[in-house]
Amino acid sequence: MEHHGLLPPRDRWLPRFEQWIDDKLIDLPAEVARPARHFATWHHLRRIRALADTGGDTQPSVRSAKQEITETVKFLSWLWSTYGRTIETCTQRDVDQWIATGPTTRYTLRTFLVICKRDRLNATVQLGHRAPKTSPSLTQEQRIAWIRELLTGECETLPYRVAGVLILLYAQPLKSIVRLQTSSIVDGNPMVITFGKHPVDVPEPFAQLVRDLLSHRTNLRTSGHGNPWLFPGTHAGDHLHPDTIMHRLRLIGMSNLGARNSALDDLVLECPPPIVADALGYSHQVAFHHAERSGETWARYAGRRIR
Repeated sequence: MEHHGLLPPRDRWLPRFEQWIDDKLIDLPAEVARPARHFATWHHLRRIRALADTGGDTQPSVRSAKQEITETVKFLSWLWSTYGRTIETCTQRDVDQWIATGPTTRYTLRTFLVICKRDRLNATVQLGHRAPKTSPSLTQEQRIAWIRELLTGECETLPYRVAGVLILLYAQPLKSIVRLQTSSIVDGNPMVITFGKHPVDVPEPFAQLVRDLLSHRTNLRTSGHGNPWLFPGTHAGDHLHPDTIMHRLRLIGMSNLGARNSALDDLVLECPPPIVADALGYSHQVAFHHAERSGETWARYAGRRIR
């Protein structure tokens, strides 16, 4: 009846978002759920309902709102479980500590703090806009936090989470990631994946995430079940475009180049640059450059196997 104009079109994203909020908050302590629901209802739901009333596309707004609410819940849960404080008793030091010890997605907490100040829940804490880094890299703490988020979080769908971890663990460029075939992965004990001249181990729990992707690859209806790519595209025989993954990772706040640089810097500290280069598909020159940047000359090069 909607198709024939007998009923106005319904927004399918809004009711799903309303249910998502209820499901997200149902098992949380009141000290966390109460301010999170206030934020979700009086900031996000109000705006999205108004947008739906005008017939606008609510999907991008819902996606952004979910990320901000998720990061808010993480912060409030940490604040309560670690210090026994609520948003009303939160200090600036709490906010600074939270931001300094995690991925850049934590900066999305800023909107919640702005609303808290507006609604007089806490006017003493603030968070500025994230300043871009002049040199794209992550601290080891940020890198580990991103790996943990992509392995266990809800920030993205399965294919993009796997792609993100491939960057963070193995310093893989996006153009190489999209060209990975399912045959490059052997699920033995342990699982191994081949990027360059010889396979490298895939540790748990990332191996399980890869198994899940192998069993549930997207776009197979449009690209065909014979598609060999680990990340099938929307057209028959194609893989995803690198820009598609770059855009999705950028939306959640992850720097592709920063993650790749940090991963390679770390790997050449653990193993000789030629071994890293051969295993991951890099030139020896690039691997030695990262070793020098990390302060490791490998003057006493001894063959060690990359793990």
